[in-house]
Amino acid sequence: MSRAGTVLLSIGVVLFIALLGWQGFGSVASTLAAAGWGLFVVAAFHFAPLVLDAGAISVLFSRNERDVTLRDALLARWAGESVNSLMPAGQIGGPMLMVRHLSQRGMRARDAAAVITVSTTMQTVAQLLFALVGVVLLTSYAAGGSSTVVSIAVLAVVGVIGAMIFGFYLAQRRGLFGRAMRFASGVAARFSKKRDWSSLVTRAEAVDTAVHALYRERGKVAASFGLSLLGWIVGTGEVWIVLDLLGHPVGWTEALLLESLGQAIRGAAFAIPGSLGVQEGGYLLLARLVGLPPETALALSLAKRARELLLGVPGIVYLHFVEKGWQRRRLARVPDID
Repeated sequence: MSRAGTVLLSIGVVLFIALLGWQGFGSVASTLAAAGWGLFVVAAFHFAPLVLDAGAISVLFSRNERDVTLRDALLARWAGESVNSLMPAGQIGGPMLMVRHLSQRGMRARDAAAVITVSTTMQTVAQLLFALVGVVLLTSYAAGGSSTVVSIAVLAVVGVIGAMIFGFYLAQRRGLFGRAMRFASGVAARFSKKRDWSSLVTRAEAVDTAVHALYRERGKVAASFGLSLLGWIVGTGEVWIVLDLLGHPVGWTEALLLESLGQAIRGAAFAIPGSLGVQEGGYLLLARLVGLPPETALALSLAKRARELLLGVPGIVYLHFVEKGWQRRRLARVPDID
């Protein structure tokens, strides 16, 4: 982990512990204990939005890619989410791993990179729209100065993330990967002139070409966006189930408000591994608007983190064995040299 990552993680840990201590470890733990084995139900339910996210990836597959299926997209999505949730790799680690996973399943690396780049862009755009739905619900559901402050804050976050996504999209259209590789090769050449980087630059430019070709297939891109948005909406059920298990049931509108704005706040803290501390603070801020006790808000956040552990740890273990198996098969294809 980089020094900046370590500092951000440390800040997140301090904030996380401070919020729990402020509300009382005992009260939060007792509230969370009310969910009991129901946390496994929450983890099982999460496969619904996970399958939709996998569908948002698989609809971008080319008809010529007969070796990859929805199952491969689901496993790639599960593995990528596990890395994003539990590993200190920021939000870039998951997409990179998904590209590798699809490549190992027979998809050409440039096509895998293009599919994950476009699907990730569409998922983030769908998240922004989902957050705006939450803002609309907030302004119509809650009244008073506190709701106005939260609305302005969330709109500011949506605006910043929206500008970043628009910039990312423009960079893709203008040859993001080729330019990045040419810049990296130029820097590396100053330290070592022995290595030829031209092949890597060519591969990066091939990814740019594949990305441009994929964006021209507007029907596929629209389908990816639609499935991603549906995945965000279905994910609202997780909040609804958790709060019911905690003994504080809410309606679908309140659950949608908490999930949409909570995810926006978490997304704004993407630089902090797991958005540790920020997610908890976000739910504390939002819960009071729908009449939830603060200890329930923290228990909701912890229940979500428990779900991440229940699905993420097996995902990391799966990755370990898949990588070992792939390396073994790769070495088996290399002939011995006497």
